[in-house]
Amino acid sequence: MNIKDCNFNGKKTFVRVDFNVPLQNGKVTDDTRIRGALPTLKKVLNDGGRLIIASHLGRPEKNPDEKYSLHQILYKVSELLGVEVKFAPDCTKAQKEVESLKNGEALMLENLRFYAEEEGKPRNLPADITDEQKAAAKKEIKEAQKSFAKTLASYADCYVNDAFGTAHRAHASTAIIADYFDKDNKMFGFLMEKEVTAVKSIMDNPQRPFTAIMGGSKVSSKIDIITNLMNKVDNLIITGGMTYTFTKANGGNIGNSIYEEDKLDLALELIAEAKAKGVNLVMAIDSKIADKFANDANTRFVKEGAIPDGWMGLDIGPDTEKLFASVIENSKTILWNGPAGVFEFDNFSHGSFAIAQAIVNATKKGAYSLIGGGDSVACINMFGFVEDVSYVSTGGGALLEAIEGKILPGIAAIER
Repeated sequence: MNIKDCNFNGKKTFVRVDFNVPLQNGKVTDDTRIRGALPTLKKVLNDGGRLIIASHLGRPEKNPDEKYSLHQILYKVSELLGVEVKFAPDCTKAQKEVESLKNGEALMLENLRFYAEEEGKPRNLPADITDEQKAAAKKEIKEAQKSFAKTLASYADCYVNDAFGTAHRAHASTAIIADYFDKDNKMFGFLMEKEVTAVKSIMDNPQRPFTAIMGGSKVSSKIDIITNLMNKVDNLIITGGMTYTFTKANGGNIGNSIYEEDKLDLALELIAEAKAKGVNLVMAIDSKIADKFANDANTRFVKEGAIPDGWMGLDIGPDTEKLFASVIENSKTILWNGPAGVFEFDNFSHGSFAIAQAIVNATKKGAYSLIGGGDSVACINMFGFVEDVSYVSTGGGALLEAIEGKILPGIAAIER
């Protein structure tokens, strides 16, 4: 079922959102995630549905834990929705609150992660537990997880998943609960639908040339993504700190730059794989180097592979900016995950800005651009380019796993 085609009038509708928002002194400091879910929540209310909102917040290890109570964000959700949102302090005993809902009213459940059953993993196991006892505990919590999901499902006539950020978790409220609803009564929310469409547009049927820009500090954290992209992209730009693992593997001098000693052979294998598959592997040809890891460090530009001892690469150089821009601006599909340098320091943010600007230029010429991953999203926000690219993902880990080619439980549960 597509949410646009559903009439929620009179239906109790369980909407899983991602309201894992930052708090300070019990107040919401960034309401972006709440705003992102508003189209879905308002659709239910405007149709005359009876809205049940469910989310996690943080990583609580006990129940209850006031530090992570969703009661703290009730005021903000009510304010943005334009209706008074009621509250159920116990997810497992919310039947009374649910039944009292009238058409067009909303109820928020307490933090789902107050319950170990949500994540399906046992808590506080003794250190000296045997393997058999551990296996028994896991089996028990898995059964409890199904029971928890069944309880949540019993509150509603419809299930809507609008929490792409948790779609890679096989949790009770993101995957298992969907099995208690038929295809006509379970669906993606508007935000989730946009995320799924964005991923499919670049991974299943991209316009070419398709360019992926992979940044970040470690090859090891991106290996699965890079390997999967090798079968899909025309151009693969490697940037960020992991550049220096490739440079050192090729025999270059990297000074004190970050690199992974145990991934040098892997870097060479990836270079060979790109050549064998006809992928244009693009890497830095010069670096902006510093004599210390600080914004006020002394800096120089040097050719890649010529970094002297005592210096470290913290950004790409101007020649690399031009090289990357020429590839990006001639692309029809662009995926960006990971900055070019230590963008948090003004002195080393220019490379990331140059990449962002090139993506904006390509988008203006008709390319489809997807920005994903925390640091890339932070860059786009910092540079003020959010409205100038095709899509900025809220997914984080979920997006990365989707790019790796993994099946996301929260998506599969709706589609099956």
